[in-house]
Amino acid sequence: MTAPAGASSLRLATRASQLALAQTDLAATALGRVADGPIDTLVVRTSGDRQADVPLDHLEGQGWFTSELERALLDGAAQVAVHSAKDLPTEPANGLVVAAYLPRADARDGTVTRDGRPLAELPPGAIIGTGSLRRMAFLNGLYPDLAPKAIRGNVDTRLRKLAEGSVDALVLACAGLDRLGLASQLAERLDPSLFVPAPAQGAIALECAAGTPAQAWCEAVGDPETTAAVSAERAALTGLGGGCLLPFGAWARVAEGKLVLTAALATDDGIRHVRLEGPVDDPVSLGLAVAEALR
Repeated sequence: MTAPAGASSLRLATRASQLALAQTDLAATALGRVADGPIDTLVVRTSGDRQADVPLDHLEGQGWFTSELERALLDGAAQVAVHSAKDLPTEPANGLVVAAYLPRADARDGTVTRDGRPLAELPPGAIIGTGSLRRMAFLNGLYPDLAPKAIRGNVDTRLRKLAEGSVDALVLACAGLDRLGLASQLAERLDPSLFVPAPAQGAIALECAAGTPAQAWCEAVGDPETTAAVSAERAALTGLGGGCLLPFGAWARVAEGKLVLTAALATDDGIRHVRLEGPVDDPVSLGLAVAEALR
């Protein structure tokens, strides 16, 4: 995929993980159908990657997996940043715009266990590894006999920890395993109406400087249905004033001509679920309505 950089080349900024590179390949393939000139990549190491052993709730600020990619756009080192959409802060940096979302993969969370058993069949006290506060909170609420444990690392690192016996199971995004060709390792795909995925999970976001040719190229490859769903989910997150550390899930999909949004928020009193629907062409209003209902 890599080509010599030049005045007419389109450079994509990406993280270094196998999943990030696989997602960047998908973005390059899509953009290659509309962009002029060659496409190459710029691999960027983010603060979240540099501090892979630090729990997310101990990291300062936000944008741990996106800020350095955005800096590459602002500095002109790249024209498009390829993100896992769920990593994006609720607002882009000044001068930048999320121009498109590629067609979404499976938004659900899934489990990987050493013996293939689903969560409901694991013994009490089984250790479930995850780096997400949302997943930990939902595990506590839906599977109270299990023991969530905070772990960090890329997919391959987490799978190695499972194999080594550090945990008895993992909860991971199905989309990541699917894109890495590891779907066969899934013991189950969790019901998204109960174990509600993270906002924008499974979607790839293309971010660029506003008003540039790159924005037009990105918009040309965006998927309208994914854009509507993710916009509703992110609006709900914004309406709650939350970010990556909020134990909140949101899952939108188009059904029978309507946009249906299911959301869940873990509180001290348990997990609160809300399901609303609205017009496909006004996803932000639907997301804000769900946030208001949850409050």
